[in-house]
Amino acid sequence: MGRTYFVEEAVGQYLSDLSTKLKPYVTGLLIGQCSPQRDYVIRAVRTPPKEEQKEDSISPSKLASVDEEWITTHASQVSRMLPGGLLVLGVFIIATPELSKESQNALRKLIFSVEKSLTKRRLWKPAEEEVSDRAALQICCATKKVVCRTYDVQDPKSSAKPADWKYQSALSASWLALDCTVNVNIHIPLLATSPNHDLEKNTKNGLNRWSKQIEDSVFLINGQVKDGDTELLEGQKKLRGNTQSSTQFSDVKVLTQLSQGSSHRSTATVQICSGSINLRGAVKCKAYVHNNKPKVKEAIQALKRDIINTLSDRCEILFEDLIINEGPHKKNFEREYHVLPQRLFVPVAGSSVMLSDYKFGDEAAGEIQERFVEMLDQSVQAEDIHIAEEINT
Repeated sequence: MGRTYFVEEAVGQYLSDLSTKLKPYVTGLLIGQCSPQRDYVIRAVRTPPKEEQKEDSISPSKLASVDEEWITTHASQVSRMLPGGLLVLGVFIIATPELSKESQNALRKLIFSVEKSLTKRRLWKPAEEEVSDRAALQICCATKKVVCRTYDVQDPKSSAKPADWKYQSALSASWLALDCTVNVNIHIPLLATSPNHDLEKNTKNGLNRWSKQIEDSVFLINGQVKDGDTELLEGQKKLRGNTQSSTQFSDVKVLTQLSQGSSHRSTATVQICSGSINLRGAVKCKAYVHNNKPKVKEAIQALKRDIINTLSDRCEILFEDLIINEGPHKKNFEREYHVLPQRLFVPVAGSSVMLSDYKFGDEAAGEIQERFVEMLDQSVQAEDIHIAEEINT
């Protein structure tokens, strides 16, 4: 029995519009949420054209020339803009009938390379029972025929399995939202032996240790510790006729353990350090979960991942910015302060879900709007950009 994808109707319209504009083919990403019973697709995003393609306005005619690296880079950028609970869960190709045979091979290759690139950046480990199937969607631009298959990305030899692709209106209009603010104070020692003060590597190691603390944290939802297998909405009053607004769980508290339990023997290590990195501030985190009887553990897992992702993504963005502005060989290691980029959220039309991005203090709204058009093919009004955090984070 294959998987079933429930797909937002607007995604169908978007793919149909793309298929009329296309040269020989167009590729893109599917964004949504996996759950044990079924998967949800709430967005599709075409791969942005490269500069030279924009100028020549001709795209390559053979699928063999699909630029794998460009597509995986796009997937990495897009995954930074997804709040907890959302992920890149597949790849699509819309192609002419002549290319249909090639399309399936190209899709298979892309699915595995996208997943590999996304896994490399993650600081969390997937749960054992987690869905590892990813969607490969093929659309013929002449006949409009849709073929959806899945591949198990945990198994490199995996072969295609058929999957159902079903459109549904207002699919994510009443998804559940969880919000929390996490105060971060991470101290990362820089060992004297670490070559060339590799700040990025040390920061990643420090964040790795911190992410394990977040994984082991206790989450209070509306002041209560709930059993992971209970339904998230258990005991919630249902509002009649109120399907538009999502149920908010704004009052989520994260309790990290101060020390290891008595069962863990703790041994102190003395290390010679030449400095340290301190990450401090309050970060705003958001996660969304489908409204088909979601379990508490699904919601908490989505929120944990958002907490871990938002901090590691910001550090990555900061290091990228430093390399662009200061070059990779900066050797001045006096005390320095860098402000990590602030988080912002942008609504998705017809959905209770918001997408996320990051801005440095000197970035104008126009730059953020351009990024949403380029990365997510979504135009955003300046007044819809909600900056979630104080500048001091």
